[in-house]
Amino acid sequence: MELHVAQAADVPTGGLAGWVVDLVDTLGGPGLALMSGVDSMVSVVPADVVMPLVGFSATQGAINLGVAIAWTTAGSVVGALVLYTLGVLLGRERARALLTRIPGVRPKHLDHAEAWFGRHGTKAVLFGRLLPGVRALISLPAGIERMPLPKFVVLTAIGSMMWNSTLLVAGYLLGANWHLMADIVGILIYVLIGAAALAVGYLVVRRRRAKRATSPLAEQKP
Repeated sequence: MELHVAQAADVPTGGLAGWVVDLVDTLGGPGLALMSGVDSMVSVVPADVVMPLVGFSATQGAINLGVAIAWTTAGSVVGALVLYTLGVLLGRERARALLTRIPGVRPKHLDHAEAWFGRHGTKAVLFGRLLPGVRALISLPAGIERMPLPKFVVLTAIGSMMWNSTLLVAGYLLGANWHLMADIVGILIYVLIGAAALAVGYLVVRRRRAKRATSPLAEQKP
């Protein structure tokens, strides 16, 4: 299915956002994946502007909403794997030296991502996908610390799907008012983090209860 995001949304072209819209219109689903992949590496692409626009274009028949979520999530995971691999292969100092050559990426951004990972461990990969400034670079410390790859992929996919789905569905529901997403995205970030924290807490409690139920001490009780 060909995308015609700019036409469906009737928005002016130009600038970085206009270039990304043209890219999505030209490449379709792979263009969405490419946009999300770059955003998950360096956050220089205005995905938080383009994705609500794509969500609105879905109401005009330009793309299926589920297909858009699938493409953007796949792109986010691939982009995250690039940074993860850099962390594994290059190590901390060489990877940081390489990334800080990219315009807009500063040492303080990397410090922030490392501090977040050090504070929250593997959960940082899930929660970090919901936070501007951390979302892109959290993959690097995960690779440096050799976080198990399957766990990294699963948590990245879940967090990315939550974030991408929020932007796309919000644009879909807001319709012609998709541009208002910029005003409410900060509130949605806290809502998503809260929901993710509750889900993780529930799974931890459930796992502990299951372990207690199957422990030898539990079996010896009359």
